[in-house]
Amino acid sequence: MNKEISSHRSVHGLKPECLSFTEVLAQSFAVIAPTTIPASNIGLIVALSGNGTWLSFLIGLIGLLFVSININQFASRSASPGSLYSYISKGLGPMAGVICGWSLVLAYLLTGMSVLCGFANFSGMFFGHLGIHPSSITLLAIGAGISWYAAYKDIQISAVAMLLMEGVSIFLIAILCIIIWAHKGFVLDISQLTLSSTTPGSVATGLVLVMFAFSGFESATSLGDEAKHPLQTIPKAVKGSVILAGLFYIATTYIEVLGFSGTGVSITKTEEPLGFLSQQAGVGFLGELVALGALLSFFACILGSINPAARVFFLMARHGLFHSSLGTAHSSNKTPHVAVTMCSLITFLVPAFMSLCHIKLFESMGYLGAICSYGFLTVYILISVAAPVYLYNIRQLRLRDVLFSVLAVGFMIIPVLGSIGIPGSKLFPVPEAPYDLFPYLFLFYLVVTCGWFNIKRLRSPNLVAGMRQGIEEIHARFSDRKIP
Repeated sequence: MNKEISSHRSVHGLKPECLSFTEVLAQSFAVIAPTTIPASNIGLIVALSGNGTWLSFLIGLIGLLFVSININQFASRSASPGSLYSYISKGLGPMAGVICGWSLVLAYLLTGMSVLCGFANFSGMFFGHLGIHPSSITLLAIGAGISWYAAYKDIQISAVAMLLMEGVSIFLIAILCIIIWAHKGFVLDISQLTLSSTTPGSVATGLVLVMFAFSGFESATSLGDEAKHPLQTIPKAVKGSVILAGLFYIATTYIEVLGFSGTGVSITKTEEPLGFLSQQAGVGFLGELVALGALLSFFACILGSINPAARVFFLMARHGLFHSSLGTAHSSNKTPHVAVTMCSLITFLVPAFMSLCHIKLFESMGYLGAICSYGFLTVYILISVAAPVYLYNIRQLRLRDVLFSVLAVGFMIIPVLGSIGIPGSKLFPVPEAPYDLFPYLFLFYLVVTCGWFNIKRLRSPNLVAGMRQGIEEIHARFSDRKIP
């Protein structure tokens, strides 16, 4: 009998071996939510990268492919609900693991918040066409509430729902983009291909939001207990989601920027770019279908963000880092129901507070998306450093593994420099307010959370030993699995 099948059973109380490869891939795709970018957010990125937006996506695709290779050094050898938290803890130790855990929690929750704002904004416009005008708070509550119920009830139902919603949306957008390009006569956009009026700094700055566009591709790693054949399905989902999303982004970005040329309307000021372009191409009804599909995609992303955030909280709580109630699984649903409820509530409360402060939903979406990118960038850099260290410790390090690590870190440094900027530099100018403050807010967050961990460690001398034991037990379950 296959050793993985015989040994892989959930020791955490979650529903074991219930998700197929397609459903695991759906988890990563749901958090990426590729349809939300061309349907709503693309203007935010074009405002930064201009005609080089497609290049920002290409660089992001290449860089994250290297990151996925480093993630899969762990994912092909062990699996757990802790996602990259357990991997980095194994490779670099408890402190790096805690930094990763808090960064992941922030990243997934802010992704959910950002997309919840997008859901409320988009659904508000959609219902407005029908003469219905619900309040922003109501729409935020609906999006968070339905997502909570699906995540609370059953991970398999969640996965199937996310797969259907994202699949329909991608198909509709692909059809519409072909029609838009045909309306333009399938011409080549020389201004984009020659990067007209584009600077390296603008491409690098745009990479910050490009990281947000790809963010969550690694979230399939949080399904380690629930995936069938996790050492095969999870690595394939991690790498496959990056490639598929990247190709989709490059193609749709090129066509949309081309579609807006000569219209006298700026894509950076348009909240429903595909709706506008469908009208220009004479297929307005298809634009309405795409809007509905994008609405479902926003919802799938909220759900997809709550699932991994809750599982990271769940495993960290079982290691003594949070209250033990967060580490409990529902007796019948086999879901981390307490952690799911807390994550859903936080995901609703922050955007609701921003709405009460009269911050527009579209602006909130951009702010939250930019901040969450720092969480993902931190984690991607840490996992790329942890991979060769881990391979060295198990005596399987090769020269190409070091090269993949260096390349991944190098690519991730580009958006870091683009987001922070270098004073007086034209290549990496300091971003405009309030984006210039976001890196320092994230750094303050890390200082506070690491300080909290150190205080907790001093009060509980056995905390670190317990973390190490928990991580070792996870990896020991797969220690006899042969890696090609």
